[in-house]
Amino acid sequence: MSWFDTTVFLSTFITLIVILDPPGAIPIFLALTGSLTRVQRSAAALRATFVAVLVIALFAVFGQSILDYLHISIAALQGAGGLLLLLISLELLTGKESDSLSNAGVNVALVPLGTPLLAGPGAIVATMLAVKGADDAGAYVAVAAALVAALLVVYLFLRFASQIRAVLRESGTMLLTRIAGLLLAAIAVQMVADSVRAFVSGPA
Repeated sequence: MSWFDTTVFLSTFITLIVILDPPGAIPIFLALTGSLTRVQRSAAALRATFVAVLVIALFAVFGQSILDYLHISIAALQGAGGLLLLLISLELLTGKESDSLSNAGVNVALVPLGTPLLAGPGAIVATMLAVKGADDAGAYVAVAAALVAALLVVYLFLRFASQIRAVLRESGTMLLTRIAGLLLAAIAVQMVADSVRAFVSGPA
């Protein structure tokens, strides 16, 4: 029995990177933290990453028990996350995000950055399945290491998003905000659609 399963680590890490999509999170992060200072944006990036690790790890260990106890299906969790993201995307598209987030400080790192944007149903379910498929201590260690490594990559992308903002300037950031809103709306609609499809095709 090995203390570290490299195959499990690589498969879990790649899956999480694809789901989390660090480059795609940059425009959304910039849009949601547009009213914050550079120091606050750095703090928001760190806090969002920490919250995502905490939430995903919590669901990885206790997720199925929590959902069973509350009689909540994965589809319901996915649909709720999609609706929340849809509300945020509408604010980005209409330019009202500055009003709702101007006094939020780094709390935007909790919602919607930490969850459901990073610690969304996709990442949660993928990690839960990886833990469920682990059959020894080495596999469990590999899953935990893959989660930390994937979110470390996300943090690095978000941490240096300020440099990207400096290059884009105000007009470029505004354009990126609208694009981010459109992309986030598409992600939200896809999550809701997947949730509805799951409800239709199987028992809740």
